Amino acid sequence: MKQANTMAEAKQDRPTGSYRLYCAAKCFQRPPPSPEPSKGNHGSDVILSDQSKITVPPQKKRGGWKAMPYILGNETFERLGTIGLIANMMVYLMREFHFTQVTAVNILNIWGGITNFAPLLGAFVSDTYVGRFKTIAYSSIASILGMVVVTLTAWLPQLHPPKCHVDQPPHGQCKPATTSQLTILLMGLGMLSVGSGGIRPCSIPFGVDQFDPTTEEGVKGINSYFNWYYTSFTVVILITMTLVVYIQDSVSWVIGFGIPTVLMACSLVLFLVGTKIYVHVKPEGSIFSGIAQVFVAVYKKRRFKLPDDGGDSFNVNINGVYYDPPLKGTTVLSKLPLTNQYRFLNKAAMIVDNELKPDGTPINHWRLCTIQQVEEVKCLIRIIPVWAAGIISLIPMTQQGTFTVSQAMQMNRHLGPKFQIPPGSIGVISMMTIGIWLPFYDRVLVPALRKVTKHEGGITLLQRIGIGIVFSILSMIVSGLVEKERRDAANLNPHVQMSVMWLAPQLILMGFCEAFNIIGQIEFFNSQFPDHMRSIANSLLSMSFAFTSYINTLVVSTVHSVTGSSGHGGTQGQGHPDWLTNDINAGRLDYFYYLIAGMGVFNLFYFLYCANRYRYKARVQYLEKKPYPHHDDLELDSIKP
Repeated sequence: MKQANTMAEAKQDRPTGSYRLYCAAKCFQRPPPSPEPSKGNHGSDVILSDQSKITVPPQKKRGGWKAMPYILGNETFERLGTIGLIANMMVYLMREFHFTQVTAVNILNIWGGITNFAPLLGAFVSDTYVGRFKTIAYSSIASILGMVVVTLTAWLPQLHPPKCHVDQPPHGQCKPATTSQLTILLMGLGMLSVGSGGIRPCSIPFGVDQFDPTTEEGVKGINSYFNWYYTSFTVVILITMTLVVYIQDSVSWVIGFGIPTVLMACSLVLFLVGTKIYVHVKPEGSIFSGIAQVFVAVYKKRRFKLPDDGGDSFNVNINGVYYDPPLKGTTVLSKLPLTNQYRFLNKAAMIVDNELKPDGTPINHWRLCTIQQVEEVKCLIRIIPVWAAGIISLIPMTQQGTFTVSQAMQMNRHLGPKFQIPPGSIGVISMMTIGIWLPFYDRVLVPALRKVTKHEGGITLLQRIGIGIVFSILSMIVSGLVEKERRDAANLNPHVQMSVMWLAPQLILMGFCEAFNIIGQIEFFNSQFPDHMRSIANSLLSMSFAFTSYINTLVVSTVHSVTGSSGHGGTQGQGHPDWLTNDINAGRLDYFYYLIAGMGVFNLFYFLYCANRYRYKARVQYLEKKPYPHHDDLELDSIKP
């Protein structure tokens, strides 16, 4: 009989490529890594320990690369449609619906918050009830309906306010949108949120479902799929932020919205054509019930006393006191050791009288949980403080699509005598920064840092997040300085505008913020969460953006209310301008940027406190002596991406 030794290590998982993780940040979802394929004929089961067995699923007959043209085509058209529709929405709301700057910002923030919360619900529905295929199909229909509605608001005169004279500003003298016009617009945006809620959490995992991760060919297919997926995603981003935005800004809003709508309809048709080719994975149930079971079991056993485990945080001697059954299924690839951190939760796995059936299974899962369930909840609790610190640090990024666009609208955007850069395309500078920096970081800087720090990733994940937070603060300070110069120049000579390229420094710093902060968070969440909870790990970043949108809305509304004059965008007495007035030349947007930078400084100290106290996830390492005839030893260290 083979021997198995377990050892807990408190170190980070191997980091994933930064380029992939950046794109995953934009998609807000990333599937769990696939296990390494077993080599040789080892049978249908891979034994990790005496108590842990993972059953390999049977060979998949459908799917594979023959399904990829339909899936990748669907995803490419879908992203062209959705991103192309929303990339220039700030300009659309101000120019065509005559919303004030603050109102447009708040609408986008609230809508963004709802859209980023929706994938959590979509993942739950998909995993628990309908599966990924139906979720994507129904959500695509919702997205198409939402796009049609938004396109109609630009096409039909009854659905948008009358146009202003070209010499009039987009406020004041312009007729505002009616209640019915606003309602129809919000209805379209709401259906887009429903569509995003189902498509975002399911698109990548559905593609991964088409390959068998237990074979070498399947793992290669998954890796190639990732490469094609992220490459197409980058191309889509560049096309939408340049060509599509240019059509919307300079040609026609109807055509600019109509093209993404048609592309989204094509994506659904292409997706449905491949229905009989796909591998359809049945829903396996949500993990949220398992989390709830732990807390309910702890409450029911609140009067019981835990045994003395010696007080050590690791290698707790379970001795049959705690429920530790073999692992089942394919989503959990490694066991977690029982620890004494948050020790009160251990009561959920403590066995008391008459809690097990004769076959060793619990009589009531809401009273007795596994050690794996308990440790998964502990991982979630440990990560929450670090996750909370990331919310404030993302506020500067939300300005790229709102106030930065407002600045660009008041600056000289000409490249040559005829071509003018659309305001909504200015964010390409940030993406170009990321595209140039990430290869240099992965191929040059990390190897150099690794020689100095002896750390596999060059620096720790928490250090990477901290550097990103610093860049977010610097971006807001530079934004304030540039805005002050722009405002002073505009007021000194209204007929001369600063070049829009003055916004490049702050956008470059925001690009560094994304490259360090967001990618660091994705790596951190995916490495510190157990395999079974990767769906929550991927949902956390989406939730971060949701909370960021709502906090930004609160800050914008508060600043506008406190510094404004009865909400009319004027001045509140001599020398007290409204910071966020519609005419940014009369406002003090630079003060708003400094305020966000100040919030970022306080958040940085909070993050440093949390990072200093954080303890990285323990891993179980299984060492097996000669389990298979063709291997002298086999060491399995919790599956790495």
